[in-house]
Amino acid sequence: MEKAKISSYQLFVLIFMFELGSALLLGIGSGAKQDAWLAILSGLSVGFFLFYVYYKIFSFYPGISPVEWLRAIYGKVIGWCFGFAMGIYFLYLSARVLRDFGEMLIISAYPETPRFIITVIMAFCVMYAVKKGMEVMARTGEIFFIFVYFLMIMSFVLITSSGLINLNYLKPVLENGPMPIMKTMATETIYIPFGETIAFLSIFPLVDKIKGVKVAGLSAMWLSGTNLAISILINTCVLGVDVMMRSPFPLLTTIQEIQIAHFLERLDVFFMLALIVGGFFKVGIFLYAACIMFTELFHVSSYKRTVYPLGLIMLCASVMIASTYAEHIDEGIKVVPVLLHLPMQVVFPIITLLLILWQERRKKKNGQKSASA
Repeated sequence: MEKAKISSYQLFVLIFMFELGSALLLGIGSGAKQDAWLAILSGLSVGFFLFYVYYKIFSFYPGISPVEWLRAIYGKVIGWCFGFAMGIYFLYLSARVLRDFGEMLIISAYPETPRFIITVIMAFCVMYAVKKGMEVMARTGEIFFIFVYFLMIMSFVLITSSGLINLNYLKPVLENGPMPIMKTMATETIYIPFGETIAFLSIFPLVDKIKGVKVAGLSAMWLSGTNLAISILINTCVLGVDVMMRSPFPLLTTIQEIQIAHFLERLDVFFMLALIVGGFFKVGIFLYAACIMFTELFHVSSYKRTVYPLGLIMLCASVMIASTYAEHIDEGIKVVPVLLHLPMQVVFPIITLLLILWQERRKKKNGQKSASA
C-alpha cells in the first residue's frame, strides 16, 4: 500500500469527480426515455446499499489492501485469484473510460486527428498523476471540484436563461409503467456510476479517519446522483427524447443549443474541459486501484513500478477494445453489465460480506466456548 493520507473531504471530492466522469458524458439512463431521471435516482438508491456493503467490508479490515483481506477471507490461493480478477476488472474499466473520452474528443473537436494520438496524450497525463500518488490526485481534485461545480451551475443558469427548457418533453411520466425504469436501472444505472465505487476499496485505507469514509462516500454519491438526475432532466427538456437517445453525447448537444443575444454561444468547449477533468479522475482512480492490486499480488516493492507497464496495457486495450465507437457502446450496454458489472460489483461483494459476518459470528462462538471452559 502507498504510504499516504487523505482527508474525508478529499475522499468526498474524489468520489464526486469519479462518479460524474463518463456518466455525465454518456447520458446514462436514456433507455427509460423521459423517465431517465427516475432510473438514475432508482440506481442511486441501490448504489447507497452497494456502497454500504463496500464500506462494511472495509470496516472489518481497515488499514490493509484488498488483496490482504481477500487472502484472510478466502485463503491464499482463492484470495489471490479473486484479487487478480479484480485487478483485471479495474484495468479493463480504465481502458473503457479512456476510450469514451478519446472518442468524445474525436467526434466533437478533432475529427481529423488519429484516435491513438489523443488517447496517448490522455493516458500519459493519467499515468503521470497516478505515479505522483493519491495525495497529489486528491489535492488536484479539490481545485478542480470548484471549477467543475461552477461550470455546472453556470450551465443551468444559461440554459434556463436561453428559454430552451420545454417541460412537455417530460410527459407522460411513467408512460409504460415502472418496467422500463426497472430494466434501465438493472442493466445500467446501478453499475454506472454507483457500483463502480468498488474501486475505492483500494483508497479507503488511505483516509485519515475511518469513520469519515461512510459519511463522505454517501454524501458524494447523493450529490453526484442528484446532479446526474438534473442533467438528464435538462437534456430531456431541451432536446426531447428522440434527439437525446440519438446523440452520442447528450450534454454537449444541449450546451451547443445555448444562444443568448447572439453573443453567448458555442460554449461546449468550456464544458468539454469539465468533462475531460471528470474523465481524468475516473481513469486515474481505476488505474490506481489496478496498480495497488497487482503490486500486492506480485509482491512489487512499490506500486509506482507498475504504473507505466499497466498504463501501457490500458492504452493498448482502449484502442483494441472495439473497432468502432458504436461497437464499443453496444458492448458496454449489452455484454459488460451481465458478464462483469453484476458479478464484480454486486454478487462478489455481497457474498464476501456474508462470509465475513459468518466468520465473525463463528469467532465469537468459539471465544464464548473457550471462556466458559
